[in-house]
Amino acid sequence: RLEMRSFGVKVSMIEPGYFKTVITNVENLEKNFRSIWERLPEETKASYGENYLKEFLVRLRKALKRCSSNLTLVTDCMEHALTSRFPRTRYSAGWDAKLLYIPLSYLPSALTDII
Repeated sequence: RLEMRSFGVKVSMIEPGYFKTVITNVENLEKNFRSIWERLPEETKASYGENYLKEFLVRLRKALKRCSSNLTLVTDCMEHALTSRFPRTRYSAGWDAKLLYIPLSYLPSALTDII
């Protein structure tokens, strides 16, 4: 965003929370994590422990259950950023994004850029 400013280009960032998409599909994620786990050296697997992957996948499934299926929250932010005369610097889509980004949203954009 800052790199484009010198060219006169204003960039808005859309910071979505967790939404149900192809990227957050449980089966695909589990398959990818298991594939990565199988390719790890035995020494690395031993460092993490035998139950690490199982526990991680349980936590992943629980987290993904909380994903919102209402993608209009994100597309509304996109529409506003593209059509507004004065678009915001940052858009947070979803309650979880608002919860995570609220502390930053109270700071001036210049300060959050530094952080």
